[in-house]
Amino acid sequence: MWYIFLAIFVIGSLYGLYLLYRKAGKQGWEAIVPIYGQYVMAQLVGRPTWWIIWLFVPIVNVFIFYDLFLNFIKAFGKRRFWENAAAVLVPFIVLPMWGRDPNTKYLGQSTTEEFKKKYPYKKSTGREWADAIIFATVAATLIRGFLIEAYMIPSGSMERSLLVGDFLFVSKLNYGPRVPMTPIAFPFAHHTMPITGGKAYSEVIKVPYKRLPGFQEIKRNDVVVFNYPEETHRPIDKRENYIKRCVGLPGDAISMEDATLFVNGEKAYTSPEFQTNYIIQTDPNGLDLNRLVELRLELDMNYTNPDQGLYVIHMTKEEAEQVRTWPQVKRFEELIYPKGTTDALSDAFPHYQNGPVWNYDNFGPITVPKKGASVKLDSLSTPIYERVITVYEGNQLEKRADGYYINGQKSDSYTFKMDYYWMMGDNRHNSADSRGWGFVPEDHIVGKALFTWMSWDKDGSFLSKIRWNRIFKGIE
Repeated sequence: MWYIFLAIFVIGSLYGLYLLYRKAGKQGWEAIVPIYGQYVMAQLVGRPTWWIIWLFVPIVNVFIFYDLFLNFIKAFGKRRFWENAAAVLVPFIVLPMWGRDPNTKYLGQSTTEEFKKKYPYKKSTGREWADAIIFATVAATLIRGFLIEAYMIPSGSMERSLLVGDFLFVSKLNYGPRVPMTPIAFPFAHHTMPITGGKAYSEVIKVPYKRLPGFQEIKRNDVVVFNYPEETHRPIDKRENYIKRCVGLPGDAISMEDATLFVNGEKAYTSPEFQTNYIIQTDPNGLDLNRLVELRLELDMNYTNPDQGLYVIHMTKEEAEQVRTWPQVKRFEELIYPKGTTDALSDAFPHYQNGPVWNYDNFGPITVPKKGASVKLDSLSTPIYERVITVYEGNQLEKRADGYYINGQKSDSYTFKMDYYWMMGDNRHNSADSRGWGFVPEDHIVGKALFTWMSWDKDGSFLSKIRWNRIFKGIE
């Protein structure tokens, strides 16, 4: 149903723009080409064509897009409130209707003084801008909440699959839009007010978890955006957004042996661009750090000590083979936390006090909770599922001399109420993920990462600041 609706929405809207562009003396195909279509639209309404640069700036791009769009329909005489509202909410209906209406004609550049004198209208310029801002805010809120949202990668936990500075589009439709659980919120802000700080939402109204039908279930190895499960001081939908690869589905048995991931006893898929840590020994201060910056290689400062010639670098296997050949390298090996050992950096979930010693490279197997499945409560399994039982599913769990009690009743097992997932970063030694804090509940799932629409390299210069080869690149 969602696929059909989305197809109707997109195809109908583009078809309507195609017809209207032709009425305005342009080629119909120009309406369909991303960015270029808005460049032409700016010409048709009389806005500076350089405004399309703003389409690459989050939040600002929403207002620029709807300013161009609403002025575009005004260029065809569509100025009334209901016409503006219809163009925003049901463009797939009204745009083709106006495009095929012989009485609807292109009147000229709607933002020019000449146009306003020739076709006077009672609305002031301030009122027109206010309407545009209101419509843009409403439309963007609906789009961000139920269809698609833009995100930026702030850290290197998914390198090299996703890079710091990548701007992504994340689909809410694929797994089903989550009904806003904290619906009263400041537009475009996630949890904190811009500039002033403070909460950008109110908890006066809270809505129980509900997800609308989606296109698909989460598939193993999907790249997924979700709310950070360990954060408890904010409502679920206002917690920090994380992005990782879903390597474990409900019911899967997950384990790692010497940094190799296994799912249900079989070696799991590994992204060809995934990274891990490599130890490099040279003479003191023997590596050229500028060369590392040029190659976009990141040091793990938890272990690196240049004064002793010790460097630990996050790299793909291909990058590692290149660095291995550098003449100043005296020792080169992959860093793997040995089985049965741990420290503050490598201690893995569930952080047993009196049980197996697990680390990020050697743990498990752990069975991911599945809705309706039951688990026996004992000294080994209870630490794994305690947070699921108490925090995510809201029960009281108590250990007494004669066994475990859930909500005051003695229980030998527990049946899960939700599905859960196991998420891991592709940069295996530089990722805060399920190995540190466990399972991700289904009510924390935000959406599926689809493609990068922009990528900004902070270490680049001039035109190389933009990673042109990553624009509109799909996420695998």
